[in-house]
Amino acid sequence: MSNFMVGLERKVIVANNLNINVWVGGKGPSLLLLHGYPQTSQMWRKVAPKLLNEFSVVCPDLRGYGDTEKPHSGYDKRTMAKDMAELMLNLGHKQYAVVGHDRGARVAHRLALDWPDYVKKLVVIDVVPTHTVFKHTNQVLATTYWHWFFFQALDLPETMISQSPEPFLRYILRSWSVSADFIEEEMFREYLRAFTLPGTIRATLEDYRAAAGIDLEHDEADFDKKIRCPVLVLWSQANKTMGLFDVVKSWQEKAEKVSGESMNSGHFIPEEVPEELLNHLRSFLVNVEN
Repeated sequence: MSNFMVGLERKVIVANNLNINVWVGGKGPSLLLLHGYPQTSQMWRKVAPKLLNEFSVVCPDLRGYGDTEKPHSGYDKRTMAKDMAELMLNLGHKQYAVVGHDRGARVAHRLALDWPDYVKKLVVIDVVPTHTVFKHTNQVLATTYWHWFFFQALDLPETMISQSPEPFLRYILRSWSVSADFIEEEMFREYLRAFTLPGTIRATLEDYRAAAGIDLEHDEADFDKKIRCPVLVLWSQANKTMGLFDVVKSWQEKAEKVSGESMNSGHFIPEEVPEELLNHLRSFLVNVEN
């Protein structure tokens, strides 16, 4: 494993009966950073090191991703959120802010709903709620988010992706960004190493399959339940899917207090425009209790 997380220490912590790979460091209020697909916790390499003087930073690989364990089940967001809640408790963090990008934002959404006494502030990056996406699917969304639907087929995506993991990974990172040079080649090789670990491709597909199944059941059951903590929504101006929604309104339907802003970036905001993201985070993440 290559280490791009300058100033952070790598640990393996058991939480929710899962071996979780996590990077930790810093001092101050607790801050949990959750990555998206198809990446790992090291997607925060341009952000986390610059927050170490202000926050106690925790950057885990989600269940099935990176160097975290890859069980055959548990990819519903309720279980993945419990992974994170227990991880933070095991690291000594009882209250904290959460920043989630892409799939990590969906885990963060469920974490804030199920563990409201733990999550003091929430930042979701380049997503609208899962239930909202499926409820309003149309031709533009289906063609832009083609992978959501392709990944629902059983076995076939695993077979096809595993035959050409490098071209697939390069395509995803290039097509979802404004410019692919936001990822250094060494970092790409690290992403590829993690992506091709035994079980990763299957596990990450199960994440998407859960989103179209049991996650929707949980969302329907909690349809009238709102996130209590303040929420900041940041999204990409280049993401065509975000343009289909009133992004702030979509989150106001799920949370009591929401603010938001679009950013001149592709989908991978923490890697494409890290300094702008840091400015937003520093402004929003004040007065977070330890």
